[in-house]
Amino acid sequence: MATVINMPRLSDTMEEGVVAQWLKKVGDKIEEGDILAEIETDKATMEFESFHEGVLLHIGVQEGETSPVDTLLAIIGDEGEDISALLSGEDAAEEKTEEKPDAKKEESKEEKSSESSDSNDAASADQEIPAGVEVITMPRLSDTMTDGTVATWLKKVGDKVEEGDILAEIETDKATMEFECFYEGTILYIGVQEGETAPVDSLLTIIGPTGTDVSAIVARGVSKEDTSSEKKSAPKTEQKEENVEETKSSTENTTTHNTGGRIFASPLAKKIASDKGINLADVSGSGENGRIIKKDVENYTPSAKPAETASKKEATTPAIPFAAAGEEKSEEVKNSQMRKAIAKSLGNSKFTAPDFSLNIEVDMDNAMASRKTINAIPDTKVSFNDMIVKACAMSLQKHPQVNTSWTNDNTVYHSHIHVGVAVAVDEGLLVPVVKHTNHMSLTQIGASVRDLAGKARNKKISPAEMQGSTFTVSNLGMFGIDNFTSIINQPNSAILSVGAIVEKPVVKNGQIVVGNTMKLTLTCDHRTVDGAVGAQFLQTLKTFIENPVTMLA
Repeated sequence: MATVINMPRLSDTMEEGVVAQWLKKVGDKIEEGDILAEIETDKATMEFESFHEGVLLHIGVQEGETSPVDTLLAIIGDEGEDISALLSGEDAAEEKTEEKPDAKKEESKEEKSSESSDSNDAASADQEIPAGVEVITMPRLSDTMTDGTVATWLKKVGDKVEEGDILAEIETDKATMEFECFYEGTILYIGVQEGETAPVDSLLTIIGPTGTDVSAIVARGVSKEDTSSEKKSAPKTEQKEENVEETKSSTENTTTHNTGGRIFASPLAKKIASDKGINLADVSGSGENGRIIKKDVENYTPSAKPAETASKKEATTPAIPFAAAGEEKSEEVKNSQMRKAIAKSLGNSKFTAPDFSLNIEVDMDNAMASRKTINAIPDTKVSFNDMIVKACAMSLQKHPQVNTSWTNDNTVYHSHIHVGVAVAVDEGLLVPVVKHTNHMSLTQIGASVRDLAGKARNKKISPAEMQGSTFTVSNLGMFGIDNFTSIINQPNSAILSVGAIVEKPVVKNGQIVVGNTMKLTLTCDHRTVDGAVGAQFLQTLKTFIENPVTMLA
């Protein structure tokens, strides 16, 4: 089913955008995480990422053209899909917008006629946002974000900020992301404290000249209309002592910069590092608060790798003491944005997909011997999970029905194989994606999984690195779990649950001997995968795992 992509709002004051460059053209296949275009906002030229998968069917704004926020930018859908209804609906919307300027003229005439009687009120309203003051609202950092949680403030009231400074880390429904400042001035007020959640477009912070009184703005709150309207010049007023004390008291608990293991780098530095294959964890930053900037990446050489410092990871699970004998006590712990997103995704999957599960037991003796031989090679490390991920990718090539997604109108067959690997983190479960897994060797898969899992645990992983999976592997064997069933990670059609390797008596060649086995459970969406197809997939998977040499060919 076709998806309409509208002009995004990439800054808090953006009302329209200019397409500087299209990086995709009509007919191109799009995957989640692909950069569609570079869009020029009122602040900067930024990359616009796709959160959808399909074929680019229509481009609504050509290069160099300007379009208001929320107007049709592009349409993504299935190849050959009829989008005439969507385009005709857009035409009708354009006709309506063409009528709006006249209506606005009429409204402005009426407003002018009443201006004389309301001049005093208007003047006081204008002075509510003094000259040079910028009201910053909670940004929408993903296409599905409705509210955000401030994970960390990197600035506090009274700090001077410049364009490009990172103000805070904001937790969305997809990831924790850095929020960059587009203004210059002093932090006058912080509206959302660390750990608090606020809806998109609500008051986040206020920046302006030192000493400016912003109590009127704070008292009445703020809306997008206030921040986007033209602000007339107004005289600065000295902040009263009580307002200063009030502001100080509201920020006494605001913590200073604490990276907690996160890497701070400018978007350009990240792009250059990605292009050059440089791990930002190895680069020393010379920017503010140790932030990595362009010149740091360009001047980096492997020999200049800084000494690693061990940082103790703080547990995010709250310490809740148990009640004394005979006492009943409960405590509510606020759900994180990640926890909410996990709950929503798994709930949708469990209650919409008619699933079934298949179990199989695999002989792991050959796999254990092969792994020992492979890991004897210097600088080589392969885990059993890497072998399973590789076997899944090869099995998906032989059983394309499992490498599919269900839509109301179609079954989408993916020609690419992207295996998601479930990783446990403090606040739940993340699924980094190993792209084009079938074209990777065992050692490449191992390196990719370790890199992605490390990023996930340290909250350094990007949304693009968690999107686009076509199949998922969940392994709890390291916790001693020998058998379990997972919930499908939609829009995948199946997920594999991997248990522990267990030493036990087995029958080989008519004799009872000591063997090593592992149980696998395949949970399938019955809308796309039938029982026989799932069983055949498991048989192929079993063959690859029990004969690892076949995966090295």
